[in-house]
Amino acid sequence: MESLEDLRKSIDNIDNAILAMLAERFKVTNRVGHYKASHNLPARDMDREALQHARIQELSRQYGLDPQLASSILDQVIAKVVANHEQIARPC
Repeated sequence: MESLEDLRKSIDNIDNAILAMLAERFKVTNRVGHYKASHNLPARDMDREALQHARIQELSRQYGLDPQLASSILDQVIAKVVANHEQIARPC
């Protein structure tokens, strides 16, 4: 049987991986923001967001994760991405 300390170390490792992937995601979305700004595209793309929500809902079910939790997390990520895109698009 695993000790509580071992289980917590596993959780810490998973958290590290999640944060590394989230940081990488934001690096890519910042590049998207620069692309959108240079092509005069809006910061928000509701069609893309709807597709992402549907995709996340399906993935969450495949992984046995609460779909509402997954959507809530995605909403927070999207809000930050849109804010970043708006910031990038502002004239200096």
